Amino acid sequence: MSLSLRIVEVVPETADAVSIRFEPVSGELPPYRAGQFLTLRLPCAEGAVARSYSLSSAPHEGGPWQVTVKRVAGGRGSNWLCDNAAEGLVLESLPPGGVFTPESDAEDLLLLAAGSGITPVLSILKSVLANGTGRCALVYANRDERSVIFARELAALTQAHADRFTVVHWLESGQGLPTPERLTALMAPWSRRPVFVCGPEPFMDAVGVAAGALGIERVCSERFVSMSADPFAALSTSADSAAASVEIDGITHEFAWPRERVLLDALLARGVDAPYSCREGACSACVCRVRDGEVKLLRNDVLEQEDLADGYVLACQAVPVTDTVRISYD
Repeated sequence: MSLSLRIVEVVPETADAVSIRFEPVSGELPPYRAGQFLTLRLPCAEGAVARSYSLSSAPHEGGPWQVTVKRVAGGRGSNWLCDNAAEGLVLESLPPGGVFTPESDAEDLLLLAAGSGITPVLSILKSVLANGTGRCALVYANRDERSVIFARELAALTQAHADRFTVVHWLESGQGLPTPERLTALMAPWSRRPVFVCGPEPFMDAVGVAAGALGIERVCSERFVSMSADPFAALSTSADSAAASVEIDGITHEFAWPRERVLLDALLARGVDAPYSCREGACSACVCRVRDGEVKLLRNDVLEQEDLADGYVLACQAVPVTDTVRISYD
């Protein structure tokens, strides 16, 4: 399930951010969608940790995968990568995951990012401008001009797609923190577009308030948390079971689902190539839908109430409640 990736280049972006480009040790890289992320296993001195980093490359570009990492005070993963990432280093990775992806490259989008939150947003932006007809407006917040990641690339995209792409830079050094009230005014010209936002928690919360004030219903946010468990670890076993029927990639798998084991572990134990990443209910890479029966989520930091009402659950957190459960991966 995991991939062995070799670093082929490390590119400084700002004083505290680097882009890291990977190629497979063997074989070919699997496909991915703009806005997705990699989960890397990092051999830190204090012990291995798993961390998720968004891909700043876009699928149509071909070539190496690229993630962009910004150093975070006290961040074990980001500091280790910024200090140790070098050409030739091999790291273990899970396949690309996440649902921070637009429905279509033809759709007009309002993109908002702060700091390193530009990483998945840039991937989406490049894909829409290269492959589709959609128009994009980007609001990008940073401390000052020196901390703007991808400044040159964004300027080049603006020049190349002046009729389809608008970027508004927000610099805290001159404008202060972006408040919900000021973001509401800034977002108003594009209030009929779906919103994609990534950045620090206070920034995303402020965007959410502004979107609510403008009546924007479609807001997709990307949130990462430090993982306490190891998603690369071996799976455990369990006893008492429910009868499960799970459809994935057009194939239906029927098996005994131990009541104390989450669905993802039950699938992986049977050799089913089910999607996942964080395994902590925080990223939605493993989302699936209950068609019949009932499950309980041990944790949920990403699905909204309307998602749950429609039957969507997280395979990494779902345990069976009823004696029979039917699930599909849409």
